[in-house]
Amino acid sequence: MELELKVNNRNAIVKEVKREGNILTLSVDDELYEIDIVKVSNQEFSILYHGRSFNIEVIENKEPKHFHVNTLYFKFDVEVLDNESRYRQSRMQSKQVLNDNTIRSPMPGKVVRVFVKPGDIVEAGQPLIVLSAMKMESEFKAGQRGIVKEVPVKEGETVDNDQLLVVIDDIKEK
Repeated sequence: MELELKVNNRNAIVKEVKREGNILTLSVDDELYEIDIVKVSNQEFSILYHGRSFNIEVIENKEPKHFHVNTLYFKFDVEVLDNESRYRQSRMQSKQVLNDNTIRSPMPGKVVRVFVKPGDIVEAGQPLIVLSAMKMESEFKAGQRGIVKEVPVKEGETVDNDQLLVVIDDIKEK
């Protein structure tokens, strides 16, 4: 198993190399560590590493896949970086609607519904397209009033990460 973790402001690739009972061999950014780990309670772990004992408390944060990790002397904020968390992050930052009124897929998925066609006039906040990804459906809305210039995808079509979904032009006032 391989995970990308963000620990405070540092990213690390952590791989489980081998497990034999409580003995766990991990690779952290290609450096090997052999530890003896025991789960003491729901949130606490006891770890032996090179004859030294460490007690670690892992507390789930309010956000999914975010944890507070406490040792006797140090505290760490840890986030699991996977496709699901990156997708949530992009949704939180509203990257779907860009200033130039292009809407792109934040991750691979399937087009569930297309509400508009080229030539349609749309209002700010009007639903344009629904994308299903990671067992979640996301509705993408117009960022401002405009005219639909392009919809290069169809319902039922599979799309890639960052694929163009809808282009909206400004309406030119006469």
